[in-house]
Amino acid sequence: MNASARVVVMGATLERPPPGIGVIADAVELVFADTEDSLGEALEGSDVILAWKPRSGLLEPVWQRAGAVKWIQSASAGVDRLLFPGLIDSHVVVTNARGVFDQAIAEYVLTLLLSFAKGMPGVWERQGRAEWTPRDTEGLAGKQVLVVGVGPIGRAIGVACQGLGMTVRGVGTTSRRRDDVFRVVYGADEFLDALSWADYVVDVLPGTPQTRRVFGEKAFGAMRPAARFVNVGRGSTVDEPALVRALQEGRIGGAALDVFEEEPLPKDSPLWTMPNVIVSPHMAGDFAGWREALVELFVENLQRYLTGRPLKNVVDKERGYVPS
Repeated sequence: MNASARVVVMGATLERPPPGIGVIADAVELVFADTEDSLGEALEGSDVILAWKPRSGLLEPVWQRAGAVKWIQSASAGVDRLLFPGLIDSHVVVTNARGVFDQAIAEYVLTLLLSFAKGMPGVWERQGRAEWTPRDTEGLAGKQVLVVGVGPIGRAIGVACQGLGMTVRGVGTTSRRRDDVFRVVYGADEFLDALSWADYVVDVLPGTPQTRRVFGEKAFGAMRPAARFVNVGRGSTVDEPALVRALQEGRIGGAALDVFEEEPLPKDSPLWTMPNVIVSPHMAGDFAGWREALVELFVENLQRYLTGRPLKNVVDKERGYVPS
């Protein structure tokens, strides 16, 4: 790195920095800020923000002091919690962590599908009671899985499911009948019809105004009564009261949820105690070494920024994701 820049690491401290960030300390001026006051001061004269905690609630109140900022690197694949009108309308380039979490999330989805098929929640429950009750389980080979959201994470999920012999289709913005991962990609206008085809539906959608609560009464009504719903996308894509009703009334077979409209999931949510629901605390992409991988991505992009080359993973701020 030959040029210099001032980089603000938002949501971290000098005492607890992102692992490996020190490799750029000799090439740039590195500033840490984890409060509104410290961030506002740090932004003045800064070129770059590494949004280690990509939260608009931290950045938006001091945005007027970010006049010199040209680029923000988000430490997450989804940028819905970072974006706000002032940032969307600005000249500032936003990049995300596309590619870092794909394999981990695909493996997590397979774990959830296998947990349903093999009845693992019931196995663990009976183990706690020292209850010996053998039973037949389902297979996944030959089952039909619909991946809603056909970006890199969705494609990694599709490849993983194919490896278990499942038939995989996807839902994207526009339809196509030939794809190297999905046999068929339905368009957004075919969404409800596509849902009726699947044994398993995996939601990998980003959080945008267009995807808000797309999984609602109509969507759950279109699914098969035995179908299982998995959400590793964004909680905002699901109408949770509608999901609860569909589960309680037996209109779908079960749900595995890693993301929620409100996080942490409130303790009084009925989802915690429903027998056909698996709840996990937004951890599908968390793997040993993910923080280091994010720093490596940022360092690569910083090298590009300092040498005038195109950045990786540039987000379309109006759409809220990186276009394929």
